[in-house]
Amino acid sequence: MARILVVDDEDGFRLYVAEVLTRAGHLVEQAVDGADALRSIERQSFDVVMTDLAMPRVDGMDLIGRLRQDQPEVQVIVLTSHGSIERAVEAMRLGAFDFIEKPLEGPAHATMLVERALERRRLLNLSEHSTRAEDAEERLALSYGDASMEPVLKAIEKVAPTDATVLLMGESGTGKEVVARAIHRASDRAGAPFVAVNCAALPADLVESELFGHEKGAFTGAHERRRGRIELAEGGTFFLDEIGELRPEIQAKLLRVVQEGCVEHLGGTRSISVDVRWIAATNRDLQAMMDEGTFREDLYHRLALFPIRLPPLRDRGDDIVPLAEDILGRISRRVSRRMTLHGSAREAIRRHGWRGNVRELSNTLERAVIMADATEITADDLLLEASANGSRESGAVPTSFEDAERGVLVAALEKTDGNRREAAKQLGIAERTLYDKLKRYNVR
Repeated sequence: MARILVVDDEDGFRLYVAEVLTRAGHLVEQAVDGADALRSIERQSFDVVMTDLAMPRVDGMDLIGRLRQDQPEVQVIVLTSHGSIERAVEAMRLGAFDFIEKPLEGPAHATMLVERALERRRLLNLSEHSTRAEDAEERLALSYGDASMEPVLKAIEKVAPTDATVLLMGESGTGKEVVARAIHRASDRAGAPFVAVNCAALPADLVESELFGHEKGAFTGAHERRRGRIELAEGGTFFLDEIGELRPEIQAKLLRVVQEGCVEHLGGTRSISVDVRWIAATNRDLQAMMDEGTFREDLYHRLALFPIRLPPLRDRGDDIVPLAEDILGRISRRVSRRMTLHGSAREAIRRHGWRGNVRELSNTLERAVIMADATEITADDLLLEASANGSRESGAVPTSFEDAERGVLVAALEKTDGNRREAAKQLGIAERTLYDKLKRYNVR
């Protein structure tokens, strides 16, 4: 539910839009023109303002300007008549989120556009009001004294104030997204959205629509015009994780966006300017992929203007135990059970290879908290085979997130004799969430 202000001097149209949004579950107020809208805005705050442009006293452009100055977090949707698209585009340059043409083709279009505007407002709030969890993640990944991390910290300090594209390289679980967020938060764009996209997780048939947006009728199921995720990052940072998973034809389209600073919706003909800072990440060898012809060399050089390589956890010898203790402290607070590491556990952690890096370490400690009978975790509770060279025997903790999570769930159920409610309580998750995960992993 959102608080929405509809501004239009056409009574019939304004009432119709207000009714549509009210039926969708939102709290809606109305204003007959820009001056009336300014009085409403002074009295209370709104999440979304839908406004006409041509109005007496204070027009829509002036209203948008005031909102950008006084309440930049408010998302503005322009209501424009047919033939006034040029003015709507100009309004978007002033900071409006999007526009919708009169007359509405149906209520679904208006409600969908409001949902997208609220999504962008949520992204802005996440960026502006950084959560304590994000602070902790950055501290865990970056604020330790091992010499191998010094080049990374210096690189972040140097590149953050610029708009240079950054390519983060390293094994899975080394904290590439954490570094990307650290760069964003130390930049002049910190007050704008940080939008992260995992390229490997995007459905193959929807990659273009998700990244670049689409026009109505662009493909089967495209019932409404939709802005892509790149546009949602306007003014902020767009993070492309697992960039090596993009198909060559998508790489070509992405290159144009990075080079020219504009996107073109799928099925559209108009170029839309976007102002974003680009950060990409990969755990693959892009040089080898270029030799194979599966990754574009021109895109690589665009993204790798400032490359940063993250060291694996096994090379951060002085960081491993302090990092483990911080992670354990965070888990302890979540489950309301103070846990510590026995000397044997510290030694096992120090000697283990950690091929899954910080992610594997976190999963291992999560399971250990469940397995431990006392408040002190021993080496046996870690359920891993430690070795100086990082080798792993059968029965050791798997490096994939899915295998590790399944193991944690099974261990929790074993410890609680199959009591799902108690297992969920120990894991610090809802019982329904536990049930869904058990179903996904086929745990009976």
